[in-house]
Amino acid sequence: MAALSQLQRLVVPQTGRHTASIIFLHGSGDTGQGIRAWVKDVLSKDLIFPHIRVIYPTAPLRPYTPMNGALSTVWFDRTKIVNNCPEHLTSIDLMCQLLDGLVGEEVKAGIPKERIIIGGFSMGGCMAMHLAYRFHQQVAGVFALSSFLNNNSVVYQAVQNAKTSMPELFQCHGKTDPLVLYEWGTETCSNLQSLGVKTTFNSFPNLYHELCKPELEQLKSWILQKLPNDKQ
Repeated sequence: MAALSQLQRLVVPQTGRHTASIIFLHGSGDTGQGIRAWVKDVLSKDLIFPHIRVIYPTAPLRPYTPMNGALSTVWFDRTKIVNNCPEHLTSIDLMCQLLDGLVGEEVKAGIPKERIIIGGFSMGGCMAMHLAYRFHQQVAGVFALSSFLNNNSVVYQAVQNAKTSMPELFQCHGKTDPLVLYEWGTETCSNLQSLGVKTTFNSFPNLYHELCKPELEQLKSWILQKLPNDKQ
């Protein structure tokens, strides 16, 4: 597994005093630079805030089974993209350890976990849920765009066994997504909600496995609700 120093990341700095942070994880085969460019293209501007630093890390190259073992920038391995197969916990847990360093860097810089949001698109959203709900339950929130958790995910067990309240989950999903089915996203939301997680689920009727401007605008509003600029 790559060392923390090898975990590349692109940072969009805040325009004022740094009082909060977002860690935004890309989908399978993408990069931090790629998801940032996609967000910028959809919004016609960066996802930028006066007080929030946005960090876009890039997953290390690893063999990826759905691509016949070819190397890809993926957060973890899996046998196939379905919701009814076992999670590849070895690769998921190794990546949680790696990403833990990014959270630690922000805390060391003076940003408490309660002022950090972790989220992502597709595989990145799944990785964010593992990272936050299993290891960083104090964060301000989690977002998952076009994402899902496998049935019987260890995330559900971690939430059920938690002795503290869980971060709020913000989800967006296209109803016509052909890769990560809409039903997988709604099931993930319902399962977490049944375990006491506060959830917001936004449906987009004509959206495929992609980002759209209304989705990102809603995400930005939610981020500002969770991380208000109240520390001038």
